[in-house]
Amino acid sequence: MRKVELYIVLIAGLLFHSCHNEVRQFLPGGERNSKNWFEPTPYGMVFIPQGSFVLGPSDEEVRTNTTSRHVTVASFWMDDTEITNNEYRQFVYWVKDSIARKLLGQTYPEFLIAESKNGVPLENPVINWKEQIEWDDPDYQMAMDELYIPENERFAYSKEIDSRKLYYEYRWIDLNQAARRQNSFNYETQRYEGEVINLRGEVVPISNRSSFIMEEKVHVYPDTLCWIRDFTYTYNEPFTLKYFSHPGFDDYPVAGISWKQAKAFCDWRTNLKNNFNNGRLSEAPPHDYRLPTEVEWEYAARGGLQNNIYPWGSYYVRNVQGCYVANFKPMRGNYVADSPTTTTSMKAGSFDPNNYGLYDMAGNLAEWTSSAFYESAYDVMHDMNPEVQYDAKPDDPPVMKRKVIRGGSWKDINYFIRTATRTYEYQDSAKSYIGFRCVRSSFRSELQNQ
Repeated sequence: MRKVELYIVLIAGLLFHSCHNEVRQFLPGGERNSKNWFEPTPYGMVFIPQGSFVLGPSDEEVRTNTTSRHVTVASFWMDDTEITNNEYRQFVYWVKDSIARKLLGQTYPEFLIAESKNGVPLENPVINWKEQIEWDDPDYQMAMDELYIPENERFAYSKEIDSRKLYYEYRWIDLNQAARRQNSFNYETQRYEGEVINLRGEVVPISNRSSFIMEEKVHVYPDTLCWIRDFTYTYNEPFTLKYFSHPGFDDYPVAGISWKQAKAFCDWRTNLKNNFNNGRLSEAPPHDYRLPTEVEWEYAARGGLQNNIYPWGSYYVRNVQGCYVANFKPMRGNYVADSPTTTTSMKAGSFDPNNYGLYDMAGNLAEWTSSAFYESAYDVMHDMNPEVQYDAKPDDPPVMKRKVIRGGSWKDINYFIRTATRTYEYQDSAKSYIGFRCVRSSFRSELQNQ
């Protein structure tokens, strides 16, 4: 009897060994050493392991037309804090410098590279980032004249960069439209037979693969006037004038950013990372930076806990010493009850992180997600990596332009800083109480992370 058991163990071991080897096989000519590839920890991000949880409010919370369901989320990386003024300012400066170099290149050829390293002329010259710009040089200023505020609009004769001209242009592939069966390539006729809707809302026949490429042009400078616009009968002029530009607010989360601006930042950050790597760290570039889905955000905010009302796991917004543990509106009109330093947002990471190492998942600034807001979204989305997306067109009604925001802000009562509370804002709006953070899908398996 013991010999039979031994044979069974040996056979099972051989089967396991053969299956294990089979996984690592490649087609002839396509073999590569995957052991040399690794996924480094992205700077400023923490790893969120894959898992499942109950999405939505627990049985102990008040339900407002929101159901709960069990879902599963793949692993991903997430910024440990919200994007700060200093970080977003790098994006604005990059856009400003790129436009300036293009203008200077029309007069000073050294600001553009017209040929490759092999001496082959380039069809479209690229920017030479090594050449320094002398911003105080009158000749340079004359060459960049259209980048400055027109003389008839200047205040106190001050020659300043016109922030209205800072646009970021990028392209992305609409995979949702490409995945529709009616838009698939017909191998019998050797052509596409479907139609796509471009960003202007026009229905266009598919000519080739380029029809799925969408071109965006986004104004990047924050809406600093939101501090005055968002509140009636207030004196918020100091925040309008200094919140984004003053170094004292460098580590505060950036505000006044629309949903489209947040997406543009993610694309710029992706290109910046890929250009910096230049293929040195891995054979293939990492996943792109993007906004988190609504479900990813809630899963990360819970910090590995189930049915917790707040990211810190307690039922209360105070710790055992009686101190508030987040930046929100704790009392009527008493905005400094949770912090004696400011009446609005605070430095990112001022309070303790949750179990995943994420700061400010409750309060400070609410955060954009990639998800479209529908009251019945939980009833229609899949239970694996759930997401409801919609790229609203200019002529769409306002209800189609709603995007989910999460986490609550410095101006909200404690209901809005709960992990399960979902609300919305319109994608073309910018508010003094909404910011964002980036995520990146992960190649790393749970075994590699151990």
